Amino acid sequence: MNIIRKPFRYSFFNATSIIIALNLIVFFLTMIFPRLQVYLGMSYFGILLHYYWQPLTYLFVHSGWSHILFNMLALFFFGISLERAVGSKEFLLFYFLCGILDGIISTVLYRLLGITVLLVGASGAVYALLFAYAVIFPRNVIYIWGIIPVAAPLLVFVYALIEITSQISGGSGIAHLAHLAGFAVAWIYFVARMGIHPLKVWKDAWR
Repeated sequence: MNIIRKPFRYSFFNATSIIIALNLIVFFLTMIFPRLQVYLGMSYFGILLHYYWQPLTYLFVHSGWSHILFNMLALFFFGISLERAVGSKEFLLFYFLCGILDGIISTVLYRLLGITVLLVGASGAVYALLFAYAVIFPRNVIYIWGIIPVAAPLLVFVYALIEITSQISGGSGIAHLAHLAGFAVAWIYFVARMGIHPLKVWKDAWR
């Protein structure tokens, strides 16, 4: 347990901007060479074909302009604040560990449900970032569409409810399981790695 919770020496080198830049580069490459999505996106059959890089590379592949725009805006707004708060090394560990585990868990779950998907995008990791933001800054307010103020922890619960409802109703073409897995993996990360229990943080912050 001591090894799991051993902290990094604090440093900040704006890893968030580097990740955003890499996402944009890969996005334009997949626009030029659409077949790249099959090799870089994540799927059960891809792993069977020994494309073992997919749990990492799927995080950088996006299906369209709105997909990458939403994810990169969220990564920018939540990522930089989190990176400054916990340091770049901790941020990178959190982002990529949550993203990779999210992809693996989602792919397995979809396979068990008999659903064939090509998992692409940083959405699961971004949802993990939203969760982390709500834990690190539990009293912060996020403005939806720049107008409606919502407390960060409340937004996590609202999104979780939306994703659960959407997954049950189905048919949207969005990987809702991946979003929910992002929340779940982030929760486990805070408990196991940082010794922080999110519900207790939110309860104490909003007494």
